[in-house]
Amino acid sequence: MTYRRAVIPALVGGLLMTLLLWWAGASAQALQLRGATGVFDVDSVIEIRRWLTPWAYDSPTALPSGGLAAGVTGAGAGTPYADLYSTAMQIRFVAVFVFFLAGALLVVRRIPPAHGRTPATLLALWTWGPVAGTLAVTISAPWLIASQGRGSFRGLPQLANAIASSGPVTVFAALLTAVLTVLVARVTAKGDDPLPRRSVPPRAARLAASAGTAVIAVSLVILSYQAVAARIQTSFNGGGILAEPGDLLREWLLLGAWTGPSTTQLGDWLLYRAADVVLLAVVWWALRLLPGLLTRTTVPAMAVGAVCATVLGLLVSEVLHMAVDDTATVRGPVYLFSRLGEGVPAALTFGVTAGLVALLTLRLAGHRDEEPPPRAT
Repeated sequence: MTYRRAVIPALVGGLLMTLLLWWAGASAQALQLRGATGVFDVDSVIEIRRWLTPWAYDSPTALPSGGLAAGVTGAGAGTPYADLYSTAMQIRFVAVFVFFLAGALLVVRRIPPAHGRTPATLLALWTWGPVAGTLAVTISAPWLIASQGRGSFRGLPQLANAIASSGPVTVFAALLTAVLTVLVARVTAKGDDPLPRRSVPPRAARLAASAGTAVIAVSLVILSYQAVAARIQTSFNGGGILAEPGDLLREWLLLGAWTGPSTTQLGDWLLYRAADVVLLAVVWWALRLLPGLLTRTTVPAMAVGAVCATVLGLLVSEVLHMAVDDTATVRGPVYLFSRLGEGVPAALTFGVTAGLVALLTLRLAGHRDEEPPPRAT
């Protein structure tokens, strides 16, 4: 698909993603109404407010206290700080539009919804949404932290907390956005002649998928082990504004968290480890199919595709955790979705690396892109 055709669904998707997140943030005010606790219990209202607050455009003084972007007292309640908060949210919404637009443009161009690629396009756009949200939150976090009036106090832990706050809202918004974007892309693709799916040697595809999955396993199996994660948390020191980088490092390096079976029942431990195995299986399956789905196996396409594959694996494993976890029965159904969107920063870090390793393995295995046939004039 040409850029001229691909930019239309990408623009539609970027605008819809931004509007949905803005609407979600605006809904945070409704949870302050007295009737809110009549529909949901108090704990559920607090949890939903935690989801929505990172996208609330209102000034901090208008929001209930209790979160990073929530009510600020003292110095943080002044007009300059409220202006900083407004600037942070402007940057956040512009950034989520730009990041989603860039990713969607690449996805729709390299995985056009034609020749059996439509499910892959839908999944790639859906999983790119939380990545765009995480990047937008990261870019705008310094202004948001400064709007609290204590930006120099434990700056890196505050940054890590802000990055982790994008939450389930981006997952749900991205799902709706992906459906509409694919529908628009199918309309704009009419009259075009998308390249058919490429034939990739099975051995090269399996080797590339295995190499990429091994990179993901480094984070999920090695770095996420409790003892190693604790070492990451405590081994790096800094001074001043760069003090206490452990939380930030864990956010960008750990896809999960696990320990030995001695701390829990063996059956429960095996169920949770099975979810990790499923994550790796999903990543391997997606990377196995990715070179054949792409119209060209370029570096950006493989990197973005691997990131989307990793996020998809995370979402599948989190759904499996929902099935085996009893949180919903204890704290309410809202908490069933609380973990959606976790691990996206690490998925971005290791997904890009996995995509590059998979592409290098493809090249070493002898696979090269064939020149497309000349278009009829």
